[in-house]
Amino acid sequence: MGIKKINEWEKAVVFLLNLDGWELEHCGDGYSRYDAKGKTPKGVDCVIEMKFRNKYYEDKMLEKDKYDALMALDDVVKLFFVNDPKGNFMYYLNTLEMPTPVKKYCPDTTMWTKKRLLKDVYLLKENQAVRININIEPN
Repeated sequence: MGIKKINEWEKAVVFLLNLDGWELEHCGDGYSRYDAKGKTPKGVDCVIEMKFRNKYYEDKMLEKDKYDALMALDDVVKLFFVNDPKGNFMYYLNTLEMPTPVKKYCPDTTMWTKKRLLKDVYLLKENQAVRININIEPN
């Protein structure tokens, strides 16, 4: 999945959330630390970091550097959205008790290069998500 496809998915999530009362704009085309910004359905300023996974992992991985950058933002709700083959998971980072970070080899960029770096990451449990939409398997 290339950056163009990821941006299409990000824009689709923004569109769907806006149908549900959010007021978001996509800003993931550049080098922003988040992919959407705007307001929650309650009118609170927010930013959303999004990840789209082709493979299902029980724990949802968030890089510590990305988390730290989001948490440095003042007066906004910080959200982490993950889509994988099992479903959609939304985490409210402002109030989430983060686990101890672990070190994992990850691609050096979001473009899935072969070069890997050891990064500090958080592994979030599915039940920590405040909004979960599970995909139904067809019969």
